[in-house]
Amino acid sequence: MLPTFNLVMLVKAFGGAVFGIDALVITVEVNTAPGAKFYMVGLPDNAVKESQQRVEAALRNNGFKVPGQRITVNLAPADIRKEGSSYDLPIAIGILAASEQIRPSFLDKYLILGELSLDGSIQPIRGALPVAFRARAEGFEGLIVPEVNAREAAVVQEIKVYGIRTLRQAIEILEGHSRLSPVQVAPEELLNHAPSEGEPDFADVRGQENIKRALEIAAAGGHNVILVGPPGAGKTMLARRLPGILPPLTLEEAIETTMIHSVAGKLSPSETLITRRPFRSPHHTISDVALVGGGSFPRPGEISLAHNGVLFLDELPEFKRQVLEVLRQPMEDRVVTISRSRFTVEFPASFMLVASMNPCPCGNFNHPEKECTCPPGTVAKYLNRISGPLLDRIDLHVEVTPVPFNRLSEGRAPESSATIRQRVVRARQRQAERFRSIPNVFCNAQMNTRLLREVCRIPPEAQNLLRQAMERLGLSARAYDRILKVARTVADLDNSPEILTHHVAEAIQYRTLDRELWRR
Repeated sequence: MLPTFNLVMLVKAFGGAVFGIDALVITVEVNTAPGAKFYMVGLPDNAVKESQQRVEAALRNNGFKVPGQRITVNLAPADIRKEGSSYDLPIAIGILAASEQIRPSFLDKYLILGELSLDGSIQPIRGALPVAFRARAEGFEGLIVPEVNAREAAVVQEIKVYGIRTLRQAIEILEGHSRLSPVQVAPEELLNHAPSEGEPDFADVRGQENIKRALEIAAAGGHNVILVGPPGAGKTMLARRLPGILPPLTLEEAIETTMIHSVAGKLSPSETLITRRPFRSPHHTISDVALVGGGSFPRPGEISLAHNGVLFLDELPEFKRQVLEVLRQPMEDRVVTISRSRFTVEFPASFMLVASMNPCPCGNFNHPEKECTCPPGTVAKYLNRISGPLLDRIDLHVEVTPVPFNRLSEGRAPESSATIRQRVVRARQRQAERFRSIPNVFCNAQMNTRLLREVCRIPPEAQNLLRQAMERLGLSARAYDRILKVARTVADLDNSPEILTHHVAEAIQYRTLDRELWRR
């Protein structure tokens, strides 16, 4: 016998929406009344509107009946636009409860997410981790998500997370007779047992000791760096090994990084928590929106996906100028703000910029063996593709030269990334202690001008050396602050409380592109 329906019935289920890397609880109200139409209100996008067909097919294919009544689904709050397919499951549950085909005893205790296939199976969704945090903050007892997303959401402690494969399993949980157990995850253990096999290691790099030293300084102080050298000198190879010497992610950093990748839909099914610092290397044809994020429903761009890690821009002058210019504010503020007419979202963007470039179009300027064939003025014109304000935000300019054969064939084993990382970690610990009472400053590269004057005092002989360097080498005035920041990091690596003359001398050599030599 077919079920009989009351004339009017209102049921509320709960879903979630993601804005930036934060989430909002969405109340899915389902009302049945005399009539024969289906209405979806509450600013749904096309993907949400299409849920009607998915839900109706899933219900029929699982032995349920679609009520022959007027069904109104309201997604509240109604002034926020809803997007995506994660509302399928709460809508289906709401329709079944409103038509009294199920009697969910715990409907108000669970937040529900999931896309329905036509056969009633549950497909993965984006943003399960931030929604789990919101569900816990709002006092929900548990969270019902697709099985693929369950371990990701279970990173949030003190809330039950159930991973389901079918509509039937969701119903059993809500009716209180499911045999499924909540998914358990210990995020600290995941972080402590992060695999390191397969990571690029500096032990594989022969020669280039001065470049390794520069990258060690960059990692120790959080400095941006640009590598300049001919093709085949090893710029990309060296840059890809930088994440291996950065300090390990803290649990807070790992969760924040995972949230960004979850919202962007970049978290693989096998990943529960991102335990390695990201390394993003977009192609030079990338658009400005893809780099910083955006869209009708803003999603993170490459600079946010590189949050707490490295953004590597290979062949920097080949990027469109407008693309490079949008980097300037995020490099300074370490956050991306995307505004729309109805809302504004923010994505974190605290990354280390590592760029590489050829010294000139032919690639042989300053090459120890090959002759540059570019006409006069070409080097300066090529360098001018990168704006002064952007170059001003890059602390270390490092010239990379090809490794001679005798260095490639020597038997002495180079220093490993693990050994270098130990020194970097100790330097970062000194900086954390120095800046412990200063909000939003965690490393030397983040110091503002006022803080720089307090922290980076140098002796008179170092001041004289810096003055001579600026006069003789043609260093620009903007290089002054950068040199002091780098000198402070060199001193930290040297375990020196004071910046000494040789620390300043080493920092001066990392301003290659400020020299008049590169402006011919």
